[in-house]
Amino acid sequence: MSLQWDIMAQHNNKVMKSKQKRVLVDLSELRNIYCGLGQVALSYGNYFQKNYKKNNSSYSLTFLMPKKMFGIFGNEVGYIDSSNWFRKRCRYLFPVFDVWHAVHQLSRFKPAFSQTKLILTIHDLNYLYETTGAQRKRKHRRLQRKVNRADRVICISQFTKQEVEKNLILNGKQCEVIFNGVENIVQKPSSKPDKEIKRPFFLSIGVVRRKKNFHVLLDMMKLMPDKYLYIAGSESDKDGYDSMIKQRIKREGIGNVFLLGTVSETEKAWLYGNCEAFLFPSLFEGFGLPVIEAMQFGKPVFSSQETSLKEIGGDFAYFWKNFDPHEMKQLIDDNLENFYLDNDLAKKENEYATSFSYEKHFEAYEKLYITI
Repeated sequence: MSLQWDIMAQHNNKVMKSKQKRVLVDLSELRNIYCGLGQVALSYGNYFQKNYKKNNSSYSLTFLMPKKMFGIFGNEVGYIDSSNWFRKRCRYLFPVFDVWHAVHQLSRFKPAFSQTKLILTIHDLNYLYETTGAQRKRKHRRLQRKVNRADRVICISQFTKQEVEKNLILNGKQCEVIFNGVENIVQKPSSKPDKEIKRPFFLSIGVVRRKKNFHVLLDMMKLMPDKYLYIAGSESDKDGYDSMIKQRIKREGIGNVFLLGTVSETEKAWLYGNCEAFLFPSLFEGFGLPVIEAMQFGKPVFSSQETSLKEIGGDFAYFWKNFDPHEMKQLIDDNLENFYLDNDLAKKENEYATSFSYEKHFEAYEKLYITI
């Protein structure tokens, strides 16, 4: 624990000597950087590593994150361990912060001191649709308590904002939208996955869970034997969905659909860059990050119109009205070739995707840190 206390003491002494506002950003989800929230946390750290030093005159910055990752975002910021031991036994030994930013609503952590201003970012209320009974009530009570504690509530899309205002009691608190920042990965290194990739192929990305609705693509791909589909994402079999997909592929002899499992960032960039189209039949999305990532590469996006996806896909995605395999195939047949024949469409799509920039996202939060 001595290193933990030394790091805290050094940073606290530096902050106390200055008169900067003290800001903590909860990046505890870095414990799993391959999940969506882990990627959100990683994006925060990467941004501030590049930009904090030149913009840090108004506030000091500390990250709450796994101890094993201390230092990866440079020496200009402070680090506090997010281990369970530290959380349970040393909560009131935290230094006092002026502002605490919970970058998502599922965090296990909260400020110990009432004078700390809490900014709570809410990504979605998927539990309302994915759970029932006591589990749903428990999740709802937990989130309501966080909203009660928060000083500002931020949502990542207009859809999520509407869900929050409809289902949670805000008691007059201001609720606003700051769209997710999406890293521009077009210029980043790419590498082909080790597995054989057959062409021409469609791509879909996401944790293999029921809410992603991947199974509707299986019947559609039966109607498109000259195409291939690769689904990239960790395989979580908590609800048996992953096993069901694999069993159907084997039992029904669907030879043109493949599960890639977790892919690296460089492999993901290669898949986006080389796919013919991106397919996203998800049922529950607070934002829909892969839709924007695919658009960065100038790829046609075929998506469900559920939850936030109609909003985020905007005028540049093609939306399935239902999940009938014949109608899903028809939408692709009607638009895939025409997309590539229109030389300006991919350019306009890319410009739209670029509007969801990291800079715009983080500048909005930095303004909150300073003015709240």
